[in-house]
Amino acid sequence: MCIISLSDHFLYSRAGSPMAGRKKREAKEQALRAHLSLNRRPERVVDELFQEADFFDPRDLVQVKYEMLRKVRVEQRSVSEAAARFGFSRPAFYQAQGAFEQQGLVGLLPRKRGPRRRHKVRGPVMDFVKAVVEQEEGVSMAELSRRVEESLGIKVHPRSIARALKAEKKNLR
Repeated sequence: MCIISLSDHFLYSRAGSPMAGRKKREAKEQALRAHLSLNRRPERVVDELFQEADFFDPRDLVQVKYEMLRKVRVEQRSVSEAAARFGFSRPAFYQAQGAFEQQGLVGLLPRKRGPRRRHKVRGPVMDFVKAVVEQEEGVSMAELSRRVEESLGIKVHPRSIARALKAEKKNLR
């Protein structure tokens, strides 16, 4: 995973001409978006650092979280005040603090959302699907999905079943 370095950040925040400045801002925004670290609510960051200096960018989620943590630890501000000034809730502050203490700066990078692995088509569902496929070779994924819901009471998308069967075949090799 790539992180925009401090020197890159400095280069992005300098502006030569208005046109060059806009292109650099757009390039930085694209880089932040690509690394999932674009702050979706930069307008909520009201801390004076982010209002006065070009170096501090409210769109940079990692920088915002780091400065929020620094405000509490170094400047001895309250968690409630810091969280509010940087556009976060108190639980989000504590989550960022824990991640930072465990992993350092990398812990402040957002993670991809959603399930990391299949969670419906395993165990008894997978056993049921394999049994049906062994008995009836030409059965469609839509039919398998319908039968799983009918027999086990679990609604599973046909594509999820197809992916699970493909992964199962791959594991058998």
